[in-house]
Amino acid sequence: MVDPRPGLLAAMRIGVFGTGVVGQTIATRLVELGHDVVLGARDAANEKAAAWVAATGERAGHGTFADAAAHGALLVNATAGLGTLAAVASADGADLEGKVLIDVSNALDHSAGFPPRLSTAPGDSIGEQLQRAHPTVHVVKSLNTMTAAVMMEPARAGEGHEVFVAGDHDGAKTEVSALLQEIGWPESHIRDVGGIEAARGLEAYVLFWVALRMALGTSEFNIAITQQS
Repeated sequence: MVDPRPGLLAAMRIGVFGTGVVGQTIATRLVELGHDVVLGARDAANEKAAAWVAATGERAGHGTFADAAAHGALLVNATAGLGTLAAVASADGADLEGKVLIDVSNALDHSAGFPPRLSTAPGDSIGEQLQRAHPTVHVVKSLNTMTAAVMMEPARAGEGHEVFVAGDHDGAKTEVSALLQEIGWPESHIRDVGGIEAARGLEAYVLFWVALRMALGTSEFNIAITQQS
C-alpha cells in the first residue's frame, strides 16, 4: 500500500465512474487518503466493483454511475472514452450540477486494430464533449497522459515529470490541483495548460504514448518538460 498523505484536504465524498484498472487504481488511492468513494458501473451488481469493495474496506462503496454521481461532491470519470458520454449522461442532472468532474478518459478507438486511432473528430475531444453536454459541470481534463500506476504513484516514473490540468473554471482547476498534491504530485509539476480545448492535445498525445510504451517496453514513464530560464 502507498503511504497516504493525510491532512492536505478534508475527507470528501468522491464518485468514480468506471470499474477497470484506471477506476479501481484511482478509487483505491483516494480511499487510502481517507476519502469516501463510490465506484460506479452500468450495473449496480457489477462483480468487479463488489470485489473491490470487499478488498478495500468501509470507506468504499459501489453502485451505478448514477449512484456514484449522487454520492460524490467531487467526481472522476475513468470510463473508456467511447462509453464516457453515456456513462455521465446516465446520472441525474441534479447530481452533476455545479460539481467538479475530473475527466481521465481517452478518445481511443480500437475497432480497426492496433495501434488505435482517435474516436473524436479533428478539433474536438472527449473533455470538450463532456463540457458541452453538461454546461453546469466543471470539467477538468487531467491524468490521462500516463498509466494508472503513475497517476496515483508519481514516484514510479522518477522525478521531475508533469501532470496537466485543463478546464474552463479556475476554481475547479485549483481544487483538482489540491487533490493531485495530496496524491503526491509536487505543486511545481502540476501544469495548467488552459481551457478545456487543451484536452484535444492531451488526448491526441496518447497515440504517441502507445508508441512509446511499445518502444520502451514499460508503461511506467511520463513527460518531463525542460526549458531555458
